[in-house]
Amino acid sequence: MNVKQLLQILHTTEHLKDVTRHAYTSGGRHESVAEHSWRLCLMAFFLRDEFPEVDMDKVIRMGLIHDLGEIFTGDIPTFLKTAADTQREDSLLDNWVATLPAPYAQEMAALYAEMNALETPEAKLYKALDKLEAVIQHNESDIATWSPNEYQLNLTYATDTVAFSDYLVSLRAAIREETEEKIASAK
Repeated sequence: MNVKQLLQILHTTEHLKDVTRHAYTSGGRHESVAEHSWRLCLMAFFLRDEFPEVDMDKVIRMGLIHDLGEIFTGDIPTFLKTAADTQREDSLLDNWVATLPAPYAQEMAALYAEMNALETPEAKLYKALDKLEAVIQHNESDIATWSPNEYQLNLTYATDTVAFSDYLVSLRAAIREETEEKIASAK
């Protein structure tokens, strides 16, 4: 890849730093999509020993690219996102990925296909960490920033996604306990 191509890719992806998510940080500002992706990857890094059979480098690559489509559409909270929103985001992302130089376009397209299929251990782990990171972030934010539906969502979100792993089920239970404590202390 020549340096001009690399710079163009970096300029495009830099926009993810300015795309805010529905969640707030513990400091009271909107979280960026880039920050969410970073911590998802950090979670994968720290879970290597819990999942020795999983290609954690691949999970980290999935985490790095998983929300790049939001460069083009912005972040839409999961409870508001429609099938049409997903189709539009996927289409815009696919168009951008197709412009990348080889072998990156092919590698990213293959990763997205694997992520969407959710059949491999890597895809399942990436998706579980994606959802768990969102719930952790909500627990870290001021409860005054939660929408009414998030009280229940924070108790149940990702429960089905983590079912394939005893470790993740345990992690989800610990996160649920934090949610319950947060709700109780706000009353």
